[in-house]
Amino acid sequence: MRIVIPDDAPPVLGPSQAYQELIRREPVGYFDTLPGSEERLRERIAGAEVVINIRSSTRFTAAVFAACPSLRLVSIWGTGTDNVDLDAARAHSVRVTHTPAVAAPAIAEHALMLLLAAARRVVEIDRRVRQGEWPRAQVPLLRGKTAGVIGLGAIGREFARLAEAIGMRVLAWTPHPKPELGFAHVPLETLLAESDAISLHLRLSPENAGFLGEREFARMKPGAIFVNTARGQLVDEAALADALRQGRLAAAGLDVFAVEPLPPGHPLTLLPNVVLTPHSAGITPETLEAGLRLAIENVWRFFEGKPQHVVA
Repeated sequence: MRIVIPDDAPPVLGPSQAYQELIRREPVGYFDTLPGSEERLRERIAGAEVVINIRSSTRFTAAVFAACPSLRLVSIWGTGTDNVDLDAARAHSVRVTHTPAVAAPAIAEHALMLLLAAARRVVEIDRRVRQGEWPRAQVPLLRGKTAGVIGLGAIGREFARLAEAIGMRVLAWTPHPKPELGFAHVPLETLLAESDAISLHLRLSPENAGFLGEREFARMKPGAIFVNTARGQLVDEAALADALRQGRLAAAGLDVFAVEPLPPGHPLTLLPNVVLTPHSAGITPETLEAGLRLAIENVWRFFEGKPQHVVA
């Protein structure tokens, strides 16, 4: 089979042990730069039977599938599939797999870290201490407060458990209620109004782009903290920046953005009450190796006739 990795930039698969095992077994076409255009992507994967997709910025459109008749499998590293036209994949008889739940503990920990850093104003206070100040900031105690969790997939569940572990009351809203998990399920409006902190854990789809906008931020509890480790496109960033600027929200912790990397001068980078990380919540050595290994295992299972973790 011909395997191509078109977008390992910056490299995470190339340096891994999983990749060394892969190339000992099969020849691989490997690129450690982003394609940069649909045309370049088609050039890189022309003739490939298998693509192992590393970056969500690489988009597999209907035109890409039409131009690559040899393609049989797209194995995604990660859980998100918003960069793949799943209907077009099905129409061209291409299977799509992903690596569910592998990064859930790491992303949930990162979301909790963003919540704590935003609540305790860690970035601001660190900067002031380095400048010779010795501030005595009044920061909130999260124990006893309410955490609203939007989405109870693998990551949302992990975050909810961590929030409970530090003494927070958890309210949950999810498109597919799971009362058996033991968390209090409430209407979205109730969650927005009663939560002191809200963490977003939905999968992006065409139907929920802009899920949280001006109306939702206006309904949030005054002084609430917002955390997003899901997808930037789920949020109206202008409305979020406005809510933070005007003090309706106390702070935000963000790992994902509508445009990545963040453009210079982006409004969210200019606000002192925002903690920003570069879409890195799931990137730990342990998670990287396990996820990459599973993306490769999905390839072998497909060709053994026992496909796993199939999304299309």
